[in-house]
Amino acid sequence: MATRNDGTTVIATNRVARRDYEILDTWEAGVVLRGAEVKALREAKVQLADSYARLVDGEVWVFGIGITAYSHASTQVPPEPQRDRKLLLHRHQIDVIRDRLARERLSLVPLSMYFKGSRVKIELALARGRKQVDKRQAIAQREADLEARREMARSGKRR
Repeated sequence: MATRNDGTTVIATNRVARRDYEILDTWEAGVVLRGAEVKALREAKVQLADSYARLVDGEVWVFGIGITAYSHASTQVPPEPQRDRKLLLHRHQIDVIRDRLARERLSLVPLSMYFKGSRVKIELALARGRKQVDKRQAIAQREADLEARREMARSGKRR
């Protein structure tokens, strides 16, 4: 797990989402967890790749996050790795998300999961799907930026 400058510890990131979607807006949401799921997250046993979020009855729920069972957990309560989890957002944030989802054709995608202090947070994004051509252009732009940074570094070392 990597620690950011702002004191958060990243558990997992959804790299596929950044490739497949154009990120328009992000929010930080809390996650309702139960049992030994937090301890399993401390072991970084989570998969975000196929996850997505939806509005259900005025609440935001995330689907498809796989949290593997904690290795030292009790076996009396069987874990549910793929259960739906409720996200905690303020009412006005949920209203903004609902309005934008209704007006524009957007998706609600989890980008990363991290610890902020002792609490587990999810970075949630409103995103627009990219077509295959857009993905290729994004990759080409990223490679061009990387090459430009390399050349700048090389020219700085020559002096």
